[in-house]
Amino acid sequence: MNQIDIQQDSMFINGFEERLNTEGPFSSWDLFMMNYQAALTTMAPSFNGLKALDYLPQMDFLDHQLSCARQVVEDMNGRAILADEVGLGKTIEAGLILKEYMLRGLVKKALIIVPASLVNQWAQELNEKFYIPAVTFRKSYPWDQYDVIITSMDTAKRSPHREQILEQDYDFLLVDEAHKLKNHKTKNFNFVKSLKKTYCLLLTATPVQNRLVEIFNLVSILKPGHLGDYDSFLEQYGKDRKKLKQDGYLKQLIQKVMIRNTRQNAKFDAIKRNIETIWIDFAEEERAVYSQLENAVDVFPAFSKITLLRELCSSREACYLSLQKMITDEPREKIIKPITEAIEELPQHTKAAKVVDLINQAGGEKVIVFTEYRATQVYLQWYLKENGITSVPYRGGFKKGKKDWMKQLFEHHAQVLIATEAGGEGINLQFCNHLINYDLPWNPMRLEQRIGRIHRYGQANDVHIYNVAIRGTVEEHIMTLLYEKINLFEQVIGHLDSILAELNINDIESEIQTIFSESASTGEAKIKLDNLSSVIQLTHEETQQEEQQYGN
Repeated sequence: MNQIDIQQDSMFINGFEERLNTEGPFSSWDLFMMNYQAALTTMAPSFNGLKALDYLPQMDFLDHQLSCARQVVEDMNGRAILADEVGLGKTIEAGLILKEYMLRGLVKKALIIVPASLVNQWAQELNEKFYIPAVTFRKSYPWDQYDVIITSMDTAKRSPHREQILEQDYDFLLVDEAHKLKNHKTKNFNFVKSLKKTYCLLLTATPVQNRLVEIFNLVSILKPGHLGDYDSFLEQYGKDRKKLKQDGYLKQLIQKVMIRNTRQNAKFDAIKRNIETIWIDFAEEERAVYSQLENAVDVFPAFSKITLLRELCSSREACYLSLQKMITDEPREKIIKPITEAIEELPQHTKAAKVVDLINQAGGEKVIVFTEYRATQVYLQWYLKENGITSVPYRGGFKKGKKDWMKQLFEHHAQVLIATEAGGEGINLQFCNHLINYDLPWNPMRLEQRIGRIHRYGQANDVHIYNVAIRGTVEEHIMTLLYEKINLFEQVIGHLDSILAELNINDIESEIQTIFSESASTGEAKIKLDNLSSVIQLTHEETQQEEQQYGN
């Protein structure tokens, strides 16, 4: 072994000796003590515990959130997948972890990548709850001039921002909705993996959606090589999700980088979820138009007819506008025109009238109403106003500023927020505890996202969910066969993504669409839906037995 050449740096010691001999110049004792005390505040005697709690006395953290933050800081070296179920406070956990590292002097420069609709919300929460000076990206902001900056993925990966971001050395990287990085062939995945970062958090409620290799891709962003290389991982484990629970060694490896809290193990049951199905009947005139549309042949493809029937169950306006767009020639007009004329003669929608009753029963408390259709949203806003109820709309087409404005109007002025599906993603509405599902989505996971807007960390009251459905229509088939039969509202929904993967179903909504489009009648579609719900129920029971056998 070659001899190591050690050179002594004598500059400091020589300078120190010279000052001692000449008795100065020295800094004043007061200045020294101030510097000493300042240094003490940034020092931690050990890396155990959370120093940030002393600086956030106004925050009331849940036990699972504190446990998560400690585990990430003490055991995971600041690189982790936070995979709590919707509403358990992943944002709070991430904010606490970031605050901890900033107080310890380990993080100064941080990049936070979140969905575009949540950029302002993240900035607000970090500033107001954690006193972290985070800013949202603006065109005039140079990427290297701000310490904590929040942006959307679309902005970050677009030139010239992409090149500027890749030049930075980040102490901390956070990616929300990280399941969108599951495919290693996408630009998003390669961009995030290329970022230079010391600490990294990936937030997602669904870390493994369809294939086991998805968790490999997420882990490779955090700790490349932790699960081996791609080919050997596929060779050893394949794509079978069951291996995640059955293989003890793989499960142990995943637990070193992922934390998942569920409502069941997080003791989140103090706030109860009261769910009620509201059955109503069409008025005689509405029933006649529904039958007229249902019995129309030739002009409508099978799935288009189902969509029109769903729209008629929602509002006259939604169905009418769709029918008008379908008039492309004279033969079609002859079939469609009598139906549109019948719709024009209909009175106010039966379901809308029921919703007014439900809102009035809330006794002036805030209520969210979810609909699938924009035309229905406009109609409901008008109808509620006619009945003396104030409301504001919320939909995907609004820019970030307008969404924030609508949320503030709802919180401080209007009684009702009428939201399309965009309202089911990310927005926090803990100040409200009444939710009406005016239209049921065909994908129960979207329903869980809706409920998660109010049944989440920070909610102080029990939440009340009302699911409105019309008897004798396509809504009844979906309600009875997909929701009530397999008790999706209460238990299965938390496991639905894994159940669908076991059945090789990528998207339950697409599966239902296929059932209706390939059925000759609604009766045939009902039988196929019954079969689907039976298979889901059976798979759920088998999954539960496996969990008991292999452990959670």
